[in-house]
Amino acid sequence: MAQALRPNTAGSLFATDGKRHPLQDTLMAVTLVLGVVSFVTAMFQSLHLLSSWAGLVGIFTGAYGQWVSETTRERFGLILGLGASGVGFFLGMAHGGLFGGLW
Repeated sequence: MAQALRPNTAGSLFATDGKRHPLQDTLMAVTLVLGVVSFVTAMFQSLHLLSSWAGLVGIFTGAYGQWVSETTRERFGLILGLGASGVGFFLGMAHGGLFGGLW
């Protein structure tokens, strides 16, 4: 019967401990957006600059987010964003890299 006295935090989207985490939520959202941008633009060889830079920034943002994250849901979103950023970054590097065609 002790579980009946615990607060229901399962309904919260980001904070499973009942507290607000604005920095961590922002880092997670930025990492997810950069990951999606990097992953989608990696499918087009002519967009390798956008893909590789968005992936690189997404990797650094996600790594810092992992370092300061406090809940499992934040870490889950960060891992999804990190994975997409990594794939987009490496495909962007394979298509021409960070400075390909500019020098």
